[in-house]
Amino acid sequence: MREIVFDTETTGIDPRQGHRMVEIGCVELIDRMPTGKTFHAYYNPERDMPAEAEAIHGLSAQFLSEKPLFFDEVEAFLEFVGDDKLVAHNAGFDFGFLNAELERCSREAICLSRKIDTLELARRKHPGGKHSLDALCTRYGVDRSHRVFHGALLDAELLAQVYIELTGGRQIAMGLVPVADNVGEAARDDRIVPLHPSADRPVRPPRPHTASEAELMRHAAFLERIARPIWNR
Repeated sequence: MREIVFDTETTGIDPRQGHRMVEIGCVELIDRMPTGKTFHAYYNPERDMPAEAEAIHGLSAQFLSEKPLFFDEVEAFLEFVGDDKLVAHNAGFDFGFLNAELERCSREAICLSRKIDTLELARRKHPGGKHSLDALCTRYGVDRSHRVFHGALLDAELLAQVYIELTGGRQIAMGLVPVADNVGEAARDDRIVPLHPSADRPVRPPRPHTASEAELMRHAAFLERIARPIWNR
């Protein structure tokens, strides 16, 4: 089963007010395991960058002015995501911007039946708790110490780990992460150290686990003293 976990960065909160998508990051999962394949791109929004948005993701209008238009790179994105399910946190926001960009390209919108919203999953699994990506990373022990600004690919990678935990989990904090033969190196958790015999550990002979003849005799004598044992009924 292939799924794509993705995140976007934008110039604002509403594409209907002329705001644009400026970054997208995608992480491929196969059977809920990262394969190491990703897609990441910046886009020129052809407009200014509000200060409040830049404060969140750190992307300036000058930096983005040198990036390609989404129109020119749409094929690469569509080829990567294919027809598979798309996982996002507060997915309505990301789908809204993504489909607005596709509409500008006269391309078919991505059907909402492909949407998996981790915010909805978190609210059902942890009612009354905090459901931001940061809060879920803390809950599941996902390291986000390198997250200074919001970044689409970084957030998608964090969300992929959270999504795995929300849907069954690999118990990240305990290091119990199976690695399939066909999974890329990015899926391997460097914190997992295989156990090897210690060279300086003394070798002890195996202990006997069967009762001795004397023990069997004492046990039989004990059973004889029990009046009306249930195993004789």
